[in-house]
Amino acid sequence: MLTAAWPVRRHATGETGTALPAFIDHHVHAHLVDVHALPAGGIAGVLDLGGDPVALARRTTGLPRVTFAGAFLTAPGGYPSGRSWAPDAIVHTVTDASPHPGVPGGARTAVDAQADAGAAVIKVALNADAGPVLSDAVLAAILTAADERGLPVVAHAQGAGQVERAIDAGVAALAHAPSDLSLSRRLLARAADAGQIWISTLDIHRGSARARAIGHLAAFGERGGRVLYGTDLGNGPLPLGVNRRELLALQEAGIRGDALVASLCDPWPARSVTDAVRSFIAGPVPTDLDQLATWLSRASVVPTEELTRVD
Repeated sequence: MLTAAWPVRRHATGETGTALPAFIDHHVHAHLVDVHALPAGGIAGVLDLGGDPVALARRTTGLPRVTFAGAFLTAPGGYPSGRSWAPDAIVHTVTDASPHPGVPGGARTAVDAQADAGAAVIKVALNADAGPVLSDAVLAAILTAADERGLPVVAHAQGAGQVERAIDAGVAALAHAPSDLSLSRRLLARAADAGQIWISTLDIHRGSARARAIGHLAAFGERGGRVLYGTDLGNGPLPLGVNRRELLALQEAGIRGDALVASLCDPWPARSVTDAVRSFIAGPVPTDLDQLATWLSRASVVPTEELTRVD
């Protein structure tokens, strides 16, 4: 039995099943998909990790509940500048480590722009495989400014030395489980010991990159690292709802049973979920936890007031 599961009956239909805390996809790009389709597929909340902060700030009602980082903070010419899927509004170039508000290109200015729009996190691009990356001084200034605004920083860390930089700098979360070559077990232990969060996004990979990401996540999880379910929704043909393939990959990485459910229900960052809804799945929890991923992928979102516990 899963710790967080409730046996319930739905008032409207009389159907019996299981209620779990609201499921969250911790990595989406809302401008690339129809997020309004997600509750029918079991997702009640999303964290947008790269979008127009002005447009995202308008998404204040309805489901899924949207929290967001706003624009990518990146170096001049850095990722994701110039990509067809990345309009100018989702890219904020930072050129100066200035801690003062209002400085053009300044670190504090960039953070304030996202925070003032209502961002719950700040996202930095450290993708050395796709262009220039932020300097150490600018990265440190962004982290300081974000801390002053009470916001954690999440990094897209990719390419030689970038995961190490994110860990050394004290970045709160990685937007993707790393698929880079030759990350040491000692480094992964340091990340876990520091309390860093890793968002899975395993299903966007194929071949050796997928195997590396799963292996790194497994080692991170074995050392007590905090793992969140996230899909990078908008990146290729991913399902609009709970992604069974993502859950199967998480199970392959050793994130199983209660830990798998926790990755879906984790409320990070603050304001990402509401108690007014639950994720509902017809029938009881499977006794064979190897079937858990498939079972969880059948969820839908229902109002909490529609459910009555029957245990």
